[in-house]
Amino acid sequence: MKDNSLVVFQDKKIRRIWHEDEWFFSVIDIIAVLTESENPRKYWSVLKTRLKQEGSQTATNCSQLKLPSQDGKLRLTDVANTEQVFRLIQSIPSKKAEPFKQWLAKVGYERIQEIENPELAQDRAKEYYELKGYPKDWIDKRLRGIAVRQALTEEWSGRGIEEKREYAILTNEISKATFGVGIKDHKKIKNLDPKFKNQNLRDHMTDLELIFNMLGEASTTEITKKKNAQGLRENTLAAKEGGKIAGDARKKLEKKIGDKVVSKKNYLNLKKKKELK
Repeated sequence: MKDNSLVVFQDKKIRRIWHEDEWFFSVIDIIAVLTESENPRKYWSVLKTRLKQEGSQTATNCSQLKLPSQDGKLRLTDVANTEQVFRLIQSIPSKKAEPFKQWLAKVGYERIQEIENPELAQDRAKEYYELKGYPKDWIDKRLRGIAVRQALTEEWSGRGIEEKREYAILTNEISKATFGVGIKDHKKIKNLDPKFKNQNLRDHMTDLELIFNMLGEASTTEITKKKNAQGLRENTLAAKEGGKIAGDARKKLEKKIGDKVVSKKNYLNLKKKKELK
C-alpha cells in the first residue's frame, strides 16, 4: 500500500493518491499547472460541464477521493487516473501539454505511451509472457484475448457502465455462462491463492479456456451492439446471452471429447513439470 503523495512538475505541486492499484491525480492541480488559471476550480467546473454536454467520458468517469486540502483536512476532490489525465490534456489548449505528458511518462506511466501507440502495449505484454516462459501459441491467444476484452470494455464504457464493480459483475456473468462457474470458483479450481488479489485468471487458463473466454466476450460485444444495451441491467442480459453462446459450444465439445474444458491445469503446473524434467 502506498501513502498519499505529492509530485512536482515545474515547481508546481500535484496531489495524488494510490487507489485500487493505480495512481489518481487531483484534477484541480493538473488544471492549475496546464492553464495557470487564477481560479482552476472554476475553470474545471466550466470545462466539466462542456465535456458532459459533448458526451465525453473524461468528465463523467472522474471519481472523487479524499486528498489533503490547504487547511490540512482531507476533503473529497475530483481525481483522474493516468488514462483520464491523458484525455483531459487533450481537452485543454496549453503549451505545457507535451512537457506534461513527457513528465508523466518519466514518472513511470507507460500507459500514456500505450494510448498514443497501442502496439507498444501489445509488444510489452508479449515480452512479459515470453520472459515468464509461456509458449508462443499460448501468447498469441492471450494477446488476441486482450484485444477482444478491450473492445468489450470500450463498448461498456459508452453504455453507462462506469464503476469497476459493474465491470466485475458483467465479467462474472459472462464467466458463469461460458464456463459454468464464476471467476472466484474458477480461481479455486486453478488453485490460485486468494491472498493475491491481483492474480489474473486468464494468465492461468489453458488454450481451450482462452478460446472459449474470447468467444464469450466477443459474442457479448456483438449482442450488446445489436441490442443497443444501456445501463447495468440491459448489459447484464447481453452478458448472459453472450456467455451462453460460448457455454453451449463448450458443452458440445465436452460431450465429443469426454472431458471438461475447465480444469486444474494452468501455467504454474506446466512450468513445474518442465522444471522437473
